[in-house]
Amino acid sequence: MYETISASIRFSLLSWILCGIVYPLASTIAAQAIFPFHANGSLLTSRDGSVIGSRLIGQNWTAPRWFHGRPSATTGIDPSDPNKSIAAPYNASNSGGSNLGPTSEELWQRLSTDRKTLELLQPRLAGRGLPADMLTTSASGLDPDISIANALLQAPRVAAARGLSEDTVRALIERHRIGTDLGIFAEPRANVLELNLSLERDWQ
Repeated sequence: MYETISASIRFSLLSWILCGIVYPLASTIAAQAIFPFHANGSLLTSRDGSVIGSRLIGQNWTAPRWFHGRPSATTGIDPSDPNKSIAAPYNASNSGGSNLGPTSEELWQRLSTDRKTLELLQPRLAGRGLPADMLTTSASGLDPDISIANALLQAPRVAAARGLSEDTVRALIERHRIGTDLGIFAEPRANVLELNLSLERDWQ
């Protein structure tokens, strides 16, 4: 029995050293050496060098002069009542979707309201077909990218708010185009934070 217990302890210690120290340390060193930007959270900085976000996590942009991300259904704790939750778009501590199905009346009301708000902001979109990511939320609520079609439809609004030509804004979108993954996965898209950082740096 002593030999069995001794062997179990030695195996546990060896497993702890290998899996708890050696492997994580080796992974960290390799990641920092090969992919330091990704390993450190894909953080992006402003013109003064301050970290303002990660290219992997969306943010809630609302002003007309910025590109807007995909709608987010994440929630947070109500400050006035800890037992209740309220809408908190892009709440990275509570990633998730609305879980509302296509027959949900609440979903259709939300889509209708968001569509009217969008058309007030950009009247030329009234009655037009829109990319899905312009009105619908995702499962995570933290999408950092928007489709190229979405970005191009926002270009006139951004251009007008900044006094730029639409061609200038469309060229910016093209510079930040991200192609499909491995040529077959996902669709062409642009990172919202990178687009807005470029706007800040080039046309305040």
